[in-house]
Amino acid sequence: MRPDSLQKADPGSILLPEQTEIEAISPVERLGFRLAHKMNLGAWKRLMTFCQRHIGSLWIFLSTYNLMNVFGIENVENSEIENPLILVANHRSFFDMYTVSSVIFRRTRRPVKLFFPVRAKFFYDNPVGWLVNLVMGWFSMYPPFFREAGEIKKREFDKYSIRRLIQLASSGSGHVIGFHPEGKRNLEGGPYDLLPAQPGIGKVIYAARPQVIPVFIAGLGNNLPKQILGNWTGGPKIRIWFGQPLDLAKFYEKDDRLRTHKEIADDLREAILELGEKDRALYSNEAVPD
Repeated sequence: MRPDSLQKADPGSILLPEQTEIEAISPVERLGFRLAHKMNLGAWKRLMTFCQRHIGSLWIFLSTYNLMNVFGIENVENSEIENPLILVANHRSFFDMYTVSSVIFRRTRRPVKLFFPVRAKFFYDNPVGWLVNLVMGWFSMYPPFFREAGEIKKREFDKYSIRRLIQLASSGSGHVIGFHPEGKRNLEGGPYDLLPAQPGIGKVIYAARPQVIPVFIAGLGNNLPKQILGNWTGGPKIRIWFGQPLDLAKFYEKDDRLRTHKEIADDLREAILELGEKDRALYSNEAVPD
């Protein structure tokens, strides 16, 4: 049995924020949310997915094909279509999940509907951010989370985002959700260091019971022009490792509480680190990008 909180969310309906939740964010943010929400439903989502597969993945491929090295993609190819899949990955570059999504679109034949939960700052509070969400992600940076310092009131909206994310992770043919357990980009240490895992992903997985595959990404930088030029000038090799699906059944026998959620998150972190060690064994002398 799944937790009662999930059972209350009918997977056949589309969850909407409650009045108190939508009123917690600004009018501009409400517009940004409503736009992205609409683009992730029905015919609009099918159109966005078509553009991701045939336009977005193409320009990423053209920018990385000389550097790209992919391992374990068969684990994604062989995953169940009707049971949502969460990809849990380390996070050092703005372009981590864009590159992962391009690889999935171009190297598998499975149906895919992408969702990337994102910090709302910029992407939802600024029309320029809406444009970036369109151009870079075809509005797949959804649902938004308002977790910036000093914006405690806006976190009321995050109650909705958690419910919506659980719904997306519990049902939906072809749903693939990209998530970074660290919660933010790791700008410290080396490519094989990870920040502590946050319990939010554990809460989602405990409630939704999706398929979960760890991913380790290395070789991507944060300087877009340099990253693109490196494809022809000899930049660091890009490596994407897809691990085996994780068996998390032992955690589902425990109580639905913060400690259990953190244990799940820590287990995901360890799985990512194990993939990192495989990468270290082959690429330890590879240059670290800016």
